[in-house]
Amino acid sequence: MSVRVRIAPSPTGNLHIGTARTAVFNWLFARHHSGTFVLRIEDTDAARSRPEYTDNIKSGLEWLGLNWDEGPFFQTERLAKYQQAVQTLIDNDLAYPCYCTPEELEEMRETQKAQGKAPGYDNRHRHLTPEERQAFEADGRKPVIRFKIDSDRNIVWQDSIRDTVSWQGSDLGGDMVIARAADDDQPYGQALYNLAVVVDDIDMNISHVIRGEDHIANTAKQILLYEALGAEIPIFAHSPLILNSEGRKLSKRDGVTSIDDFRKMGFLPEALVNYMTLLGWTFPDSTQEIFTLEEAAKEFDLERVNKAGAKFDWDKLDWINSQYLHQMPADKLTDLLIPYWQDAGYDVDSKDRSWLETLTTLTAPTLNRLTDVIKETSVFFADSVEHTAEAMDLLTQEGVVAVVTEIIAGVNSADTMTEEDTKALIKQVTKSRKVKKGLVMRSLRASLTGELHGPDLTQTWLLLNKLGLDKARLQKTLAKIAD
Repeated sequence: MSVRVRIAPSPTGNLHIGTARTAVFNWLFARHHSGTFVLRIEDTDAARSRPEYTDNIKSGLEWLGLNWDEGPFFQTERLAKYQQAVQTLIDNDLAYPCYCTPEELEEMRETQKAQGKAPGYDNRHRHLTPEERQAFEADGRKPVIRFKIDSDRNIVWQDSIRDTVSWQGSDLGGDMVIARAADDDQPYGQALYNLAVVVDDIDMNISHVIRGEDHIANTAKQILLYEALGAEIPIFAHSPLILNSEGRKLSKRDGVTSIDDFRKMGFLPEALVNYMTLLGWTFPDSTQEIFTLEEAAKEFDLERVNKAGAKFDWDKLDWINSQYLHQMPADKLTDLLIPYWQDAGYDVDSKDRSWLETLTTLTAPTLNRLTDVIKETSVFFADSVEHTAEAMDLLTQEGVVAVVTEIIAGVNSADTMTEEDTKALIKQVTKSRKVKKGLVMRSLRASLTGELHGPDLTQTWLLLNKLGLDKARLQKTLAKIAD
């Protein structure tokens, strides 16, 4: 079998992480089988679809590295095919016009609830006579088109993730609407999701439908439509949902859910797609958690996809992202960090490129996200620093004024500072003041950065020295603690 899969988002919002994870699984499956990955835009919801959302979906998939082989195809360009399918079903007595008004349907549902029954259509217009239809039309009613569902039918399929799945026809809510009421432009109204997606998948020769488990009920309905249209039924695979920390489906209420949000928060596409792959699937070597899309594609199979929901873990995502950041070459990482520095108002344009790359190398081991660089490097772009309470406790200890004074004298006596110069000066002050090296180092760090903890002190000092900030900060600190 030639593998053909698709991702079919609706452009009614930005690319959601759930849709993106589904795209990941489809892309990996296609690449593993040297198959075809199709992008289809299901844009028939004219009231909510927006071209900017389509652009966001496409750019999000491209950013993640999920290049598609065919498409994008748009449902709004395929309306004639849906009309033809509706006509075929009507001609074969598998679908019919239903003239029920919204008020009648609501009254029917309320009656069912009062009787303790599950609400659903009771198929009351399935067997209307021609005269009854004429009467409804004369009354100005415009019918929807319903597809006949046999309530006694047990729909069974072999799911590639969930094994055998069965659904009783009586649990599908009665004959389903497959097309809205007609307008002036076409004989039948707009085809609804279940029919349109089946027509598309048939027409595009989709071999495997890989999507979230929230579509299982739709699958039962769609299998009936495949059969009614005389088409081969694709292989279905329903992946687990992405859950929040409380075990509920991840939604907008949980905050960040769109791929754009993750990008703005400083996650790398390689890291995010790596993490999404692990949301419901495990590498054959379960200890391997860092891998490329290409490496995952070589090993990907649906049998290793879990049935249980996958909880979203921010700490795990941060860790994976940090692994990519820590291994990235300084020049490439600097290019990624510059926009974050600029957005924070830091003056990077006046900084030497080699200085920026040294700063990147110095702070990269502390980064979990690209956005972390704003806090981690603020001391290098500020004219002055605020000392923490912990730093002031250290700076006000006995002997520290003398230590800072001698460091200032050493800095003032040198035109420029090298790594050897900084180490020699620390050694000299330690010896002349007869104090421990740790006190000198902590006094120097507190004076330069306002903190007692941070990246390599020697490199920090040299970067500040190149900007001429070290002398000013040492003097300000001395003035503050010498009072």
